[in-house]
Amino acid sequence: MRGRYVHNVWRHDPTLYAPASYRRACGYDAFIPDSLSDLSVELPGDVVGVLSDAEQAISELNRSAGPALAPLARLLLRTESVASSKVEGMQLDARTLARAEARAEAGRHIGAQAADILANVDAMDLAVETASGAEEVEVQSIKAIHKALLSQDPTARRRGEFRDSQNWIGGNDYNPCGTDFVPPPPEEVEGLMDDLCVFCNNEGLSGLLQAAIAHAQFETIHPFTDGNGRTGRALVQVILRRRGVAPAFVPPVSLVLARHKDAYVRGLVSYREDLIAEWVRTFAAAAAAAARLGARYGKRVVALQERWRRQLRDRADPRSDAAAWAIIDVLPAHPIITVPIAVAATQRTRPAVTNAVDQLQAAGVLTPLGSSARNRSWEADGLLDAIVEFESGEG
Repeated sequence: MRGRYVHNVWRHDPTLYAPASYRRACGYDAFIPDSLSDLSVELPGDVVGVLSDAEQAISELNRSAGPALAPLARLLLRTESVASSKVEGMQLDARTLARAEARAEAGRHIGAQAADILANVDAMDLAVETASGAEEVEVQSIKAIHKALLSQDPTARRRGEFRDSQNWIGGNDYNPCGTDFVPPPPEEVEGLMDDLCVFCNNEGLSGLLQAAIAHAQFETIHPFTDGNGRTGRALVQVILRRRGVAPAFVPPVSLVLARHKDAYVRGLVSYREDLIAEWVRTFAAAAAAAARLGARYGKRVVALQERWRRQLRDRADPRSDAAAWAIIDVLPAHPIITVPIAVAATQRTRPAVTNAVDQLQAAGVLTPLGSSARNRSWEADGLLDAIVEFESGEG
């Protein structure tokens, strides 16, 4: 076992609004994981092979998706954060979310669930672009990711702050007695997170192995009141980027973990039971599958862009430096686009973009959504179909 249990008593609370059986005092065992400072990892040959296979798949994703597919990086990051939300039970189909994202970027109101998932996208972006570029992984950077993650959740408590009370997984909402798992007591969290950050800054292990262990340790500590799963999966992306495993294109590991949630949970249990190899096998296999899905999606996007260029050439054949070509270049990051979004993404003038959108619509590359003359938006032909298949694991 990678840790120890401490027995505590949940005090009787006669004022608690709950069935009588939940107001009584009861005993529970909280798990305190071992420090990572003296961790020694020995993996059997077959698990080393799975790790190597995953690293090669991620490397191939980053090698094959060259500079021309830079917008794909944002889509992969978006898919990773959306899938991470799905692990937590937040469900929203790709089309609905894409339209909500376009409305949000235009400053319009969107639903609470869409706002929460898009906040997860922002948090993942913060993780990969900010925390991964910092000199070291620090407690404050992890707290900043958590704060961004829960920024749109009105029910969230202690955004960006470690918990000051006991939490638990499974069981009932009133006490930790008889639940599936009880993380360490709150007074242990700060020290355990300091230790985790030291581990994240050590380069003694391969990047993918380090990410697997850091994630499992984070989930075991469960340092926040809520939002732990999504924050812990963002930490994976921080490490993969920092260690150069995924320098440009992050594999959407959560996409695979969301589809195999039971195996994911079993793997985390295996880690606590000191069966680290079993957890590493589960994590590395998910990373390999995610990287291959991403690579296949990248090829499909390239084919779509080639088709769009042919359609534009056949219809209007604008000059080589025309804004319409630039919009096609950025469309993978914006399956639903507006004129302001296109202006920001291409750095072209509004008149040039407006003319380009008309050309792309006439060529069948962009399909208008709605008939209103205000706040107009367009969908990139075929792209959302590809995203739906990709996010379902079929792409």
